[in-house]
Amino acid sequence: MTVVLRAEALSRVFRGAGEDVVAVREATLEVNEGELVVITGRSGSGKTTLLTMLGGLDAPTSGRVTIDDVDLVTAGSALDEMLGTRIASIFQTAGLIPVLSAAENVEVPLRVRRTEPAERDRRVAEALRAVGLEDHARQRPGELSGGQQQRVGIARALVMNPGILLADEPTAQLDSETGAQIMALIAALVHERGTAAVVATHDAAMLARADRVLELHDGVLQPREG
Repeated sequence: MTVVLRAEALSRVFRGAGEDVVAVREATLEVNEGELVVITGRSGSGKTTLLTMLGGLDAPTSGRVTIDDVDLVTAGSALDEMLGTRIASIFQTAGLIPVLSAAENVEVPLRVRRTEPAERDRRVAEALRAVGLEDHARQRPGELSGGQQQRVGIARALVMNPGILLADEPTAQLDSETGAQIMALIAALVHERGTAAVVATHDAAMLARADRVLELHDGVLQPREG
């Protein structure tokens, strides 16, 4: 299998006026194409901090993250390209633009990349179809349920055909049934598209779908027991 995402001795220390806080302590991780890795742990254990470093949104205090053997810290302008095309993130809330339709929200990354209109329309339709919302393309976020809004957020992440998907508590704002549907959707998309995914979650429904489950405890990443 091909390793696409690698973290080596990754640490993040937040300096304060008083005692320093170690959010992540020498985490090491490899994620392969088509692999779904779930990271669990209590609130405040460092899951969000780890994901932001894996996605190049925050620089580690020490250690490094490489994607396709490119070091994110030293990538320079290449990092912007990777964030736009290679890495996609899903958050607790979909973060949709209220005045735009579902389709218009999904196409935002393509407009930023100045994708040709015909190609843009094709990819938006494909992404909405992948999350089962092809019949809701013209509806605005306020006309959609919470689960549907999260699906639009997933479609927006998928429209760039990323090789790596990072999801931070994607079902935290959803009821258990809708959350299970979102988790099933993420798992199916990962395994069908060969995407590498890291999902931070408390949701027990996702654990059974994971290829691997790791736990963060006081900033230390380790295999989950049991």
